[in-house]
Amino acid sequence: MKKSFLATTALASMSAFAADKSENPNIIYILADDWGYGDVSCLNPESKIKTPFTDKVASEGMIFTNTHSTSAVCTPSRYSILTGRYNWRSRLKKHVLFGYSNALIEDGRETAASLLKKNGYDTACIGKWHLGWDWALKEGMENQKPGPKTVDFSKPVKRGPIANGFDYCFSHCGSLDMPPYVYIENSQPTSVPTKDTVNKGKYSWWRKGPTGDDFVHEDVLPNFTRKVVKYIEEKSKTDKPFFIYMPIPAPHTPILPTKEFQGKSGINPYADFVMQVDHHIGQVAQALVDNGVDENTLLIITSDNGCSPAAKIGELQKAGHEPGYKFRGHKADIYEAGHRIPYIVKWPKVIKAGSKYEGLACQVDLTATCADIVGAKLDDAAAVDSLSQLPAFQGKTMNYNKREAVIHHSINGSFAIQKGDWKLILGTGSCGWSQPKGEKAMQQGLGPIQLFNLKNDIGETKNVYKQNPEKVAELTKLLKFYVENGRSTPGSKQENNGETTFLPKDVKLSDLIK
Repeated sequence: MKKSFLATTALASMSAFAADKSENPNIIYILADDWGYGDVSCLNPESKIKTPFTDKVASEGMIFTNTHSTSAVCTPSRYSILTGRYNWRSRLKKHVLFGYSNALIEDGRETAASLLKKNGYDTACIGKWHLGWDWALKEGMENQKPGPKTVDFSKPVKRGPIANGFDYCFSHCGSLDMPPYVYIENSQPTSVPTKDTVNKGKYSWWRKGPTGDDFVHEDVLPNFTRKVVKYIEEKSKTDKPFFIYMPIPAPHTPILPTKEFQGKSGINPYADFVMQVDHHIGQVAQALVDNGVDENTLLIITSDNGCSPAAKIGELQKAGHEPGYKFRGHKADIYEAGHRIPYIVKWPKVIKAGSKYEGLACQVDLTATCADIVGAKLDDAAAVDSLSQLPAFQGKTMNYNKREAVIHHSINGSFAIQKGDWKLILGTGSCGWSQPKGEKAMQQGLGPIQLFNLKNDIGETKNVYKQNPEKVAELTKLLKFYVENGRSTPGSKQENNGETTFLPKDVKLSDLIK
């Protein structure tokens, strides 16, 4: 049996099925967009939005209660999920990509898809990509930036999902409010846009841009689900395991519940849209049962970050619903509700129904988890921040508990590090969109750095950095090592892409490490 890359920490997790390739599980990763922890009723007992299909998956599998995206916004989280590498190690040090952005994943970078493809899997990306790809440009415009007047939509894109380990792709470039609104199948646009569309609705807005004749915003989520169900039906008839990466574009803006779900929640369109997301999750879960592959399929349901204020959080709260549950903040923030996300895992052959994992976990772990499952050895430069979750799935939590810490990142590029009960934020206030921030946060004692004991203060209300200088020094040293070492797992030192600065402006390292 092959040893995994993290043999020193995960050797005990290697299971007998990894030696027999025919027994490798199918893997489906459903990634919702801007779906808050509190929006899932099995995670939030007081939720006013019911998610029965997701709850059913949870009852048949395992709930992770303390799992984090690596960033509080979407592009960076997706980079980490697929590469097993913290997003800030890439060229993108803050914010997100847009529809015409070039590819973010570096050429030759191992991904969960390329790893599984090399180990006998059929691999598919069906959903929102938002990691950039290189659009073809019109003749004579090769030196121009990609845009609505320069892109040649009749030609294939480069460095997209197909170049990153996927055999099949049906996708669009970014969020559904970011043009161009064109499907890509494999690497080829499915239509050349003949019109521009725009929507300025309170919930359903999207930016003006080129739109393919076959691209209907309201049907994108159902369309992706139909494609996934069809893929499951087709691949279940073969002898090869399959991997489906399904990054859905909802409940992110534009908030577009179909007629069947409009008004269903009795709260607002966002709550309706969450119920629709849950419905489509149920369709995928049911397809596994219908095609006889449920028992040996690893199904992961999660979100790229917390709930967005575009959901009209005040309206939800007025109805008694907290999309961030008991956590502070929302999407874009360094506070918990920005990056603590739903994470529900089902695998009947391995995971005990109704189980729970309460340890610290991270979405960056997908690639190492896949490697562990199939018994593959990762190259030393691959998945440098990824640890296998397989021990947790098997109930051997003592092995996965060796994760020392997790690094968090906000939209403005601020860092936090969580180890055990302690979380150190190297920034002022939310470091994102919610108040307080800037000078107001400083006046409230929320800067220039923040230290919280999450066991005693899960709402992050009491900044105790002045009372705990030794804890500040400990966490700062660890973060510094992780950043400068180019990795947070065992292995040789690696390089980040470009300079990575983790200290806030006007804060000196000597102020924190004395």
